[in-house]
Amino acid sequence: MQRERVAERRPARLMVASYPTYGQAQRAVDYLSDQKFPVERVAIVAEGLRLVEQVTGRLNYGRVALNGAISGAFIGVLVGLLLGLLDFTAPVVSMLNLALWGLMIGAVIGAVVGIISYAMSGGQRDFESVSGFQADHYNILVDIDAADEAGRLLDRMSERQEADETGSV
Repeated sequence: MQRERVAERRPARLMVASYPTYGQAQRAVDYLSDQKFPVERVAIVAEGLRLVEQVTGRLNYGRVALNGAISGAFIGVLVGLLLGLLDFTAPVVSMLNLALWGLMIGAVIGAVVGIISYAMSGGQRDFESVSGFQADHYNILVDIDAADEAGRLLDRMSERQEADETGSV
């Protein structure tokens, strides 16, 4: 309910510029900020969103065991450090000792769990990947009553960029 009220109070906005990359849109808003424009009246809106999953490699038992061992070792070290803090007589020695044991035991358990879960998957997903969103373009939207000023400032920015590019060639 609260979200609907916030959306109702937002004034209408106009698109004053569109850029092919987020970095360019971000630089445009940064330029507006540098020119003392009230940037709280600006939004960067991505359009044409799609989820892209980039395959980064093939999975096999060795890679699964290594990934599991690394994850397990990390968790084991954290648990060892936390348990070591509870020894009030010699906390540093105890903490380092328990962290080392946690690293070793966590690595072994992590590798075993990784191998078992990979074996149980039955080859359903034999690859690693990284997912991310991509947009076709990024629009700069500005409240209607401030859109003209933002448009003028962004036109000035693009004129300066063009002058810099032609002057350096």
